[in-house]
Amino acid sequence: MSDKVNKGSEFKPYVPADKVMPEFTGTAIFIGVIMSIVFGAANAYIGLRVGMTISASIPAAVISMGIIRGILKRDSILENNMVQTIGSAGESLAAGAIFTLPALFIWSQELGMAEPKLLNIIVISLVGGTLGVFLMLPLRKALIVNEHGTLPYPEGTACAEVLIAGETGGSKARTVFAGLGIGSLFKFIADGIKLFPSEIEYAFKGYKGAAIGMDTLPALLGVGFIVGPQISGYMLSGAILGWLVIIPLMTHLGQFVTTAIYPASDPLSTLGYWDMWSFYIRYIGAGAVAFGGILSLVKSLPLIFRTFRDALGGLKESSGTRTNLRTDEDMSIKIAIIGVIAIVLFIGLTDIIPVGVLGAIIIAVFGFFFATVSARLVGLVGSSNNPVSGMTIATLLITSIIFKATGFVGEAGMIGALSVGTVICIITAMAGDMSQDLKTGFLVGASPKKQQYGELIGVLASGLVIGLVLALLNKAWGFGSSELPAPQATLMKLVIEGVMSGNLPWVLVFMGVGIGIMVELLGIQILPFAVGLYLPIHLSTPIIIGGILRGLLDKKKMDEKVLREKIDGGVLYSSGLIAGEGLVGIILAILAIIPATADKSVGDIVAFGNNMLGQWGSLIFFGLLILTLVKNSFWRKVDN
Repeated sequence: MSDKVNKGSEFKPYVPADKVMPEFTGTAIFIGVIMSIVFGAANAYIGLRVGMTISASIPAAVISMGIIRGILKRDSILENNMVQTIGSAGESLAAGAIFTLPALFIWSQELGMAEPKLLNIIVISLVGGTLGVFLMLPLRKALIVNEHGTLPYPEGTACAEVLIAGETGGSKARTVFAGLGIGSLFKFIADGIKLFPSEIEYAFKGYKGAAIGMDTLPALLGVGFIVGPQISGYMLSGAILGWLVIIPLMTHLGQFVTTAIYPASDPLSTLGYWDMWSFYIRYIGAGAVAFGGILSLVKSLPLIFRTFRDALGGLKESSGTRTNLRTDEDMSIKIAIIGVIAIVLFIGLTDIIPVGVLGAIIIAVFGFFFATVSARLVGLVGSSNNPVSGMTIATLLITSIIFKATGFVGEAGMIGALSVGTVICIITAMAGDMSQDLKTGFLVGASPKKQQYGELIGVLASGLVIGLVLALLNKAWGFGSSELPAPQATLMKLVIEGVMSGNLPWVLVFMGVGIGIMVELLGIQILPFAVGLYLPIHLSTPIIIGGILRGLLDKKKMDEKVLREKIDGGVLYSSGLIAGEGLVGIILAILAIIPATADKSVGDIVAFGNNMLGQWGSLIFFGLLILTLVKNSFWRKVDN
């Protein structure tokens, strides 16, 4: 992959344009849809729990190679690429949805609003996903072809390299499946059977109000290994500030304060550390996250405007080019434009997405702008650095201000503003993901038109399921709880409430902003620090263990190719751990709401273990889990 040239027209893909191979087949579509649903649902659970999602492209491609090449004995890199295209589309749609839609469920609990209807969630998800595909479609030649060599698209390039190195797909697929199995089994034993507690905790006796804990779960270990030691360290440092500094300080001062401090209704002296986190730390953390999101957007503005200008310039240059090559054929641009217009009219003229004509216009304008920005920006900085949350916060702020100025306020205005933000968030996530997928296809020699159809299939599969997943998780545990903190959605909710009603503990929010400024001045990445501050420390501690393992492995001195294989093994195994826990988490949510007797659910009956092994049992099992990650990374056998 190192012999790339600057001109997309001169580039020779892995599969030549004149070679026809199985690509858009029933097998690829079926496996892709399964991957879309699996990774979409798993990402929904993990994202709501820790505020991070994982890319499905490489795990889906590896699993596909294991099935298509290893089991079915078929040799088509383009089928494998189609599977990852469909699978990653579903994962991106789910990520966009969980960053915003849970706020509707939280409002139903806190403000007595009606719970969102499943149909509305499905339509919002499908509309956002479809607009993301249609709006990115005209940009492919400008960004992927004409700027090949200029825009590296790191995740898309990495996925192409995995696909091209497909002869090792069998062992890599086994690694993902092993992680999936171990992650599923561990989650079921811990939170299903409840053989041991999945959360352990220790309160410092000589330091009142201070506590440390750990959720001994596979997904958190896997997240830490994937994001590495630096991001993990930033998260833990934010958690330490909250749980070992601010909460003990408030506990100490609470001895001298006899009145309640808003938003709590009881005096500080009567509150435990979990109460302190719920009433105070979450707002401080939300302020820091909001500042980090907005700052990331502001810092990106010069690049964003330059990106938008260059993308439109490239679009004009490529608009007149026509070719009969398989590798250069797109879906009809006219159909995409008509589709966008039809969807915007549908939004404005119906109340299924309750935003009105004004909201539909905002979606059209911001959707076009942020889709264009996202599609090119991820080519420069990668999907993990795409400021989706910042773009969504900006959209929510502007939309809320416009709605309030035009009299569209109250519950209807809040729901309308969030609906606009949700559609924009999904558009932004989808456009970035689709551009990475098309880059992968460009490098391996896929048919863009078929990939674009695959994106729409992934949107449809995930969009039909995500509403059900959200409803299940909310009914089982509730969003905003310690089980599912939903950090991004809670933040979006606070942004809208702050503009619409002003009824927020602004002092706490601005404390978070001040902390964010301090962290920025120290040269630390704000967002992971702020997310760590917002979340319970119990989530950051297992993440740092995974991050430390990754850091130790990164520093090992050995052959570069061998080291890369070991790291890849750990990342794939971690992806399996995350997906396995996410899927079992959803299964447990289903069991928790199915009644077995008058006062017990099926989940209650399954949980017969009664945490009999205690906290020490939890630590021992987590230690064994760590060893399985070490086995699939440090001790992984690599053929030279």
